Amino acid sequence: MFFVRTASEQDLEKVRTLLGETWHATYDRIFGPEKVNELHASWHSPASLKARLANKNSEFLVADDGKTIGGMGYAAMSKEMTKTVMLYMLYISPRHQRQGIGRDIFAELETCFPDAEIMRLEVDPQNEPAIAFYQAHGFVEVGRTENCGDGQSGIPALIFEKPLTAH
Repeated sequence: MFFVRTASEQDLEKVRTLLGETWHATYDRIFGPEKVNELHASWHSPASLKARLANKNSEFLVADDGKTIGGMGYAAMSKEMTKTVMLYMLYISPRHQRQGIGRDIFAELETCFPDAEIMRLEVDPQNEPAIAFYQAHGFVEVGRTENCGDGQSGIPALIFEKPLTAH
């Protein structure tokens, strides 16, 4: 049984390991293992994860069963868009997928931002399982970008949004 809780600095190495496993399982077929290693090293570095954990306008969650981190989620209020929370990360360990962990983390993240009216995310157009998950949870495609994540990544993504109801 996994419980969703706020991440701590002690979780970051396990979270980083989970992200590596999940990214390779999801993206090796899309980008190739070398590109996944490069993105993982950059986007999920210990310093990057620590900075996310320290962000005051964010929520960094893990699903923990006492031994294992089975999933993680990270969302933060947008600096550019008012009343918009960005879902930056929602990853479940490949061996724990399809057990409701993603749903539980997502449900918790939805309640963490009382001032937000919209949740927004970017998803790879070839990541059909993630697209299906987000659509099942009320997201609709509102656009596309050629630069997923920060800067000029050159990685295309679909942009999805979901209105958040008053809590």
